[in-house]
Amino acid sequence: MSSKTWFAWAALGVVYVVWGSTYLAIRFVVESMPALLSGGARFLVAGAVLAVLVAVIAGPRALRMTKAQFWSAVLIGFLLPAWGNGLVVLAEKHVSSGIAALLVASVPLYVVVLRRVLGERPSRRTVVGVVIGLAGLVILLLGGPGEGAHGSSWYGPWLVVLAAFGWSVGTVLSTRLPLPANPFALSAVEMLAGGAALAVAGVAMGERIDFDSITAGSWAGWIYLVVAGSLLAFSSYVYVLGKLPVSTVATYAYVNPVIAVLLGILFAGEHFGLIQFAGGAVVVVAVILVVRAERAKVSVGAGKIPEPCEVIR
Repeated sequence: MSSKTWFAWAALGVVYVVWGSTYLAIRFVVESMPALLSGGARFLVAGAVLAVLVAVIAGPRALRMTKAQFWSAVLIGFLLPAWGNGLVVLAEKHVSSGIAALLVASVPLYVVVLRRVLGERPSRRTVVGVVIGLAGLVILLLGGPGEGAHGSSWYGPWLVVLAAFGWSVGTVLSTRLPLPANPFALSAVEMLAGGAALAVAGVAMGERIDFDSITAGSWAGWIYLVVAGSLLAFSSYVYVLGKLPVSTVATYAYVNPVIAVLLGILFAGEHFGLIQFAGGAVVVVAVILVVRAERAKVSVGAGKIPEPCEVIR
């Protein structure tokens, strides 16, 4: 492998591990911080820091982009950090971190459905995988929010399902819209746009920050989300979307929940019933089937492992 290929795989490894741990960090954040305002502040700080780093390391020209590229980045910022991540943060007030991660694992299933709507024809194996995955989601939703959640509102799991859909739309559009050449400049704009949207939504919903009541655990979780979850992992995700096949990048969806469930059990006292474990297992198996089916379809159609642009453009 070339050095660039190794770097891309290393970046995907960061997405595997760090995003799996962010669900636990979010759980600690929402213990004493308002969900939307804390998420907005997280992405605003991370986006501003990343923009400065891009300007210093690559030069101010690296931040230049056309109007079409800028507004595409803003739109994806609304869909990924704001809609996708924001609703997960809001939901983790009412659902355990492990259940949230298992529900988010459905992203590749949504992506396949959206691509079908846009005119692509998935293979029979892919369709079977999607059907199995949807059955797993139903089982998870019937299983409830999971023991160890802060609350037990019925809509908690449904917020995560809606978050996964928004993230899927953003992921699909990121392969079809005109985007800036520098992936880190793209990531900075997305986080700034998403952070601004979350902050406005938080204020509109009446959220307020009481610094005196914020615990050390919430501060630690928030700092971890800014540095590791946003600056490192989100930027890595945007980077690998342009360097590796989408089917390969999508494999993070069945690694993240395994890590999240284990961390939730070890450090947050979360517990899962038989129904929830069964539903989670069905979703993960379905995602593996879909990702492998899509990878096989691409390989057969092209006769080789394709370049990233052949898959996502």
